[in-house]
Amino acid sequence: MAAAWGREAMRVEVVSMELGVQVLPVAEARWWSRPMARLLIVVVLLAGVTAAVDKIAAGMAAGPVGGLVAGGLGAGFAMWAYAMGVRATERRHVMELLPGREEAASLVWRWTLAGLALFTVTIGVIAVVGGYRVTGWGSPGGAVTVFGTMCAVAVVEELLFRGALFRIVEEMAGTWGALLVSGGLFGALHLANPGATGWGALAIAVEAGLMLGAAYAATRSLWVPIGLHLGWNAAEAGLFGVTVSGSGAESHGLLEATMSGPAALTGGAFGPEASVVAILVCSVPTVLFLRLAHRRGHLNPRP
Repeated sequence: MAAAWGREAMRVEVVSMELGVQVLPVAEARWWSRPMARLLIVVVLLAGVTAAVDKIAAGMAAGPVGGLVAGGLGAGFAMWAYAMGVRATERRHVMELLPGREEAASLVWRWTLAGLALFTVTIGVIAVVGGYRVTGWGSPGGAVTVFGTMCAVAVVEELLFRGALFRIVEEMAGTWGALLVSGGLFGALHLANPGATGWGALAIAVEAGLMLGAAYAATRSLWVPIGLHLGWNAAEAGLFGVTVSGSGAESHGLLEATMSGPAALTGGAFGPEASVVAILVCSVPTVLFLRLAHRRGHLNPRP
């Protein structure tokens, strides 16, 4: 979606409801309406929300209730900040976070289950070839705490990388450019984790960055990548008790497990996300989402 700039005002933009945009009123062109300024504003808002929620979480007693409350607050504040940023800089309703509350909740749960299934298939393949072994039961309460934490993580990262970065880069470089940029930066973000590796970051970019970007391109709804992201992370740490993206955090999931074998199979210190198995498994929905995006006419060429 390209914007035509004049000295005094922007033109009215009309885009199909299927793509998540509507007729906009004429608004004066201001510096904060430019693509990079809009991206920076959203990044700053979400960074502020993340810092505030971290303080709230640190002040709460450890446990399932604290984890769920902190995660819920983080997700809610992040969506509010994103919506305020979009409305202020783009003068439009946040169509990518529609439909209504009940429909959105149903959508998120369905795709959360899909994300859980994707990781279950991944860890199942690794287990069949001897790379993953369950050693006992972990903590049900810990699994709930992980789920709460991952709610905030999934929402913040998807608002930032698919809601802001992908969408704004797509305006300038088209859908393929947006997929490459958002996927690459999503992988690079994980290089900051303690156990991160270059290969792990590349694997994240391919299996998650491209898949989640393709999910948004196909549906133009942020609830789909949010659900996939949440289900994958919650299954990884909360259910199967393995390392998430080289975070180095001690697992408190439902199961206690060990991983052994070649790093190409298990992902090594980075966790299963750096496994070739994860890349192959996630390539399937990526291709399916891209085919769906093509059929729906959502693969926008470079403006």
